[in-house]
Amino acid sequence: MGDDNEGLWRRLADQARGGELYLDDENAAFHCAKACDQRIADLESLRRLTARTQNVSGFGEFKMAHDLERKFLKQAAGEDNSIDKVILEHIETVKNMREVMAISFKRITGQDIESATRIANTTEQAG
Repeated sequence: MGDDNEGLWRRLADQARGGELYLDDENAAFHCAKACDQRIADLESLRRLTARTQNVSGFGEFKMAHDLERKFLKQAAGEDNSIDKVILEHIETVKNMREVMAISFKRITGQDIESATRIANTTEQAG
């Protein structure tokens, strides 16, 4: 998503919180928020899976092997472009997207999106 998208959605969420911005389509806001929920769940699952990349070993007992292990560990965690940092940035961006949609939905309907989701899920299960 990159720094541009992360900053953009942070600003849009701030504007939505301040009442300056909202999506004027109840259905779009609802479905986008649900899609954001799914994306966050997918990214959290990916984050748990990639935690295994922090277990780097098996290159041997010589200096170049230890250097290689350190290099791979930096790519896994701790560096700005490491896989764990990139996934966390994506999660934060999607959370900001979801907040814009939830605020929009509430502004249009007067109802929290969480309540609407529970109602929609109950209706789908009964239908």
